[in-house]
Amino acid sequence: MRTHLTDRVRNLGILAHVDAGKTTVTERFLYLTGATHKRGEVHDGTTVTDFDPQERDRGITIFAAAVSCDWAGHRINLIDTPGHVDFSDEVERSLRVLDGAVAVFDAVAGVEPQSETVWRQADRHGVPRIAFVNKLDRAGAELDTAVESIRTRLGTVPLPVQLPVGREDGFTGVVDLVGMRAYVWADGADTYTDGPVPDELRDEAARRRRLLEETVAELHAGALEEFCEEGTLSPETLTGALRDLTLSGGAVVVLCGSAYRNRGVEPLLDAVVAYLPAPSDMPPVRGEVPADPTAPFTALAFKVSATATGRMTYVRVYAGTIGKGDTVLDAVTGRTERIARILRVQADRASEVDEARAGDIVAVVGPKAARAGATLCAPDAPVVLEPPTTADPVVSVAVEARRSTDTGRLATALARLSEEDPSLVVRSDPETGQTVLSGLGELHLEVAVEKLRRDRGLEVTVGRPQVAYRETVAKGVTGLLHRHVKQDGGAGQFAHVVIDVEPAPEGEEFVFASTVTGGRVPQEYVRAVEAGCRDALVEGPLGGHPVTGVRVTLTDGATHSKDSSEMAFRTAGRFALREALRASAMTLLEPVADVTVTVPAESVGSVLGDLAARRARVTDRTTRSGTAVVTATVPLAELFGYASRLRGRTQGRGTFTTRPAGYAPAPARGAAG
Repeated sequence: MRTHLTDRVRNLGILAHVDAGKTTVTERFLYLTGATHKRGEVHDGTTVTDFDPQERDRGITIFAAAVSCDWAGHRINLIDTPGHVDFSDEVERSLRVLDGAVAVFDAVAGVEPQSETVWRQADRHGVPRIAFVNKLDRAGAELDTAVESIRTRLGTVPLPVQLPVGREDGFTGVVDLVGMRAYVWADGADTYTDGPVPDELRDEAARRRRLLEETVAELHAGALEEFCEEGTLSPETLTGALRDLTLSGGAVVVLCGSAYRNRGVEPLLDAVVAYLPAPSDMPPVRGEVPADPTAPFTALAFKVSATATGRMTYVRVYAGTIGKGDTVLDAVTGRTERIARILRVQADRASEVDEARAGDIVAVVGPKAARAGATLCAPDAPVVLEPPTTADPVVSVAVEARRSTDTGRLATALARLSEEDPSLVVRSDPETGQTVLSGLGELHLEVAVEKLRRDRGLEVTVGRPQVAYRETVAKGVTGLLHRHVKQDGGAGQFAHVVIDVEPAPEGEEFVFASTVTGGRVPQEYVRAVEAGCRDALVEGPLGGHPVTGVRVTLTDGATHSKDSSEMAFRTAGRFALREALRASAMTLLEPVADVTVTVPAESVGSVLGDLAARRARVTDRTTRSGTAVVTATVPLAELFGYASRLRGRTQGRGTFTTRPAGYAPAPARGAAG
């Protein structure tokens, strides 16, 4: 049953490539809804959501920030997400709890590498989106080119519902193709004037409205019926069809503007309310938890933050109602926690509220052990929600305290860091005894180390970054037999297995199959063999790196009536695969990244030479308006320090972006890892 509260809530994220304007869009949302009284600017370091000193110093979003505002009688809970690839796990955790998103694109660059990455993340979570083509006031800005890149790069159907009024510096407003009205912003004005479509744009607007109607009618059965009967679509039918297509993922509504100049943002807010889903529009979580405030309390913790005033756990409430003083169950650990305070968060500020209900995104104070991904629920109605996935780290550095007296403080601070950011992994190197911090990229680790210095007052020494290698099977073995027999006075252990090992199909990390017939190995022992094989994948024979891309087939085996057990077959599986890997032809793999380098055309030769020295494989090269764009696949180990080298070769005018591209064979010299 739909409820008034959840109908009037929108939980959305702002997604984009770095520098596309996400944070500026968020700041305009806050300003125009009255949540703030001054427009924050990224270049001035005055934004609400980029409140961390590192974000203001670097001019990028690093940490997902939650804010709330009200528009047209609706509460908008909004998360401004990072655009840099090193912080994609922040995006992943945010998307897990959001119902919709606004994808922001640069009107000059169109779909950029990281905007494609976050789009695919949203696809995986089934998050409905609308698109906002930003920066139409820039030289070279072109709505149609950006829309075409959405169509070709993202494989979706873009539905532009606006037509720009003016170009580049002369961009002053938009024509709304649904209502066929023009919205124009005067210089410095906070709001627009609403008028008829200008004469010079009337024919073009009519043509684009007709194209929009035809495309929507092709995709939406209800719209097709009206279109066939009436020859046109009413604004009400068109709006309803656009909303249905947004919710189903059948198409993407595209709006445009310039957030920096405050043009096009109010219609974007209207589109958020009109097209993106309310919590009540979303299917029940796990198929059984409806967005009902009267149901048993169920929430997912998606972010943990340690502040000067205590530990805050950010939660998305999926069902039920929670109040101050209530006791909840951490369904993952089985521990009960008391909710001391409930906070409506505005980035680094918060206001206390008495309760949170289904559809809300809030922070709670009180839980001491809940981690990101934990399910908090009513103690008498336990349920476990699927946690956000965490990417495997690809870069590591050794860290140690400069003063031996700070060693304990460093260990505590690192534990707190990994609690706040699960994509940071802390371990002790068994060979050197060093503490190793691993993350998703060089910048990711730089930010983490700087937090240790700034927030904890720790002086630390950091080693040279090292990449995370993998090992894989180039040519396997067949018929490897292993017998595990152990007799130590008590119950014995017996397991006999025969396995084949070969490369797994492309894209698969590990595949296990059994062709044993006649019950020679019972099914529970087959599962134990698979578990043992997974144990063996932790360390490969080349350098102790994790093994990936392996297919193992159990072809035969034998049991003993008394001495066989799941433990015996798990041990046999582990040792059998270790032997098989040592007998196989193995290949060392190193992480690689797709790199897009944008430089002045006169610098492209020098940049290509430098990329070649870094073992890059150039995949594309284009030149437009005196600017060259080079796309290449480069080993991650070769990208350490590349930013400063690129600046030096291009007099500070070159930029580059990266995104993970998996693993590729490493040269023999990398075998030492």
